[in-house]
Amino acid sequence: MNTAASRPNGMALFVLPSALLFAVFFVLPIGLMAVMSCLTGNPVVAPNVTFTLRHYQRILDDPYHFEVIWTTIRIGLWTTAAALLIGYPLAHWMARIKSRTGHALLLMAVLAPMLTGIVVRTFAWMTLLSDKGVINQTLLSIGLTSQPLHLMYNETGIIIGLVHIYVPFMVLTLTGVIGRIDERLEQAAENLGASPLRAFWEVTLPLSLPGILAGSLLVFALAISAYVTPILMGGFQIMTLPILIYQQISANFNIGFAAALGMVLLVISLALVVAYNHILGLVSGQGDLQ
Repeated sequence: MNTAASRPNGMALFVLPSALLFAVFFVLPIGLMAVMSCLTGNPVVAPNVTFTLRHYQRILDDPYHFEVIWTTIRIGLWTTAAALLIGYPLAHWMARIKSRTGHALLLMAVLAPMLTGIVVRTFAWMTLLSDKGVINQTLLSIGLTSQPLHLMYNETGIIIGLVHIYVPFMVLTLTGVIGRIDERLEQAAENLGASPLRAFWEVTLPLSLPGILAGSLLVFALAISAYVTPILMGGFQIMTLPILIYQQISANFNIGFAAALGMVLLVISLALVVAYNHILGLVSGQGDLQ
């Protein structure tokens, strides 16, 4: 008898707690949501429950739901683009700065907003962007505008709030990737006659694409699933999928339809992961990563 084969694998025992947590807190809730999206009612309180696809059919039949889905995706795309434009220069600076004190100060500046709750940060933006907020009152007092600018209760206000929350995720993801790029490659390009801008464009930027894709995927997934900031900054004027799901559960008590909407949100996120895997494989020259 092979004693080595019968001996418990140390790595398996090490991974087992994580696997159990993943199964209990991710696989089980997702599985229950998938089942609930295909039932005619809640089996806990209703005795005669059958399988149905009417919730998905309802989503397909009503153009309003497609509008909500597109609004959610549009806010996610704008948030991701703004977070990338703001976060990339900061991440590049953090990755290339020589001073440890400077790096620590930049890191604290990036992490400081994360030490405050999302609700508090969103209310802070509301005091700045509302019609009687700091920005509008300042513009009116110096005569640059005659009426308050509409900075809240629209997609612009939501995107501003989400960008402030999710830029640190983009910066931290990019800093690790850019920091691993050999600076001598940029120096070699400049020694061969390339300007610093061209060296960045043709050397640093392509090598940092995996970080750009990973950071963008992370921010987009967080943005399309955000609830607090869209509901506070949008004031129910802008409907997104998480808000619609909450309404179906809290106001209409339609758990099956809310579960179907949740599955749609999950499919969008999974499609992004697959697209990220495909694009990253093409960038790295390895085809689809396994």
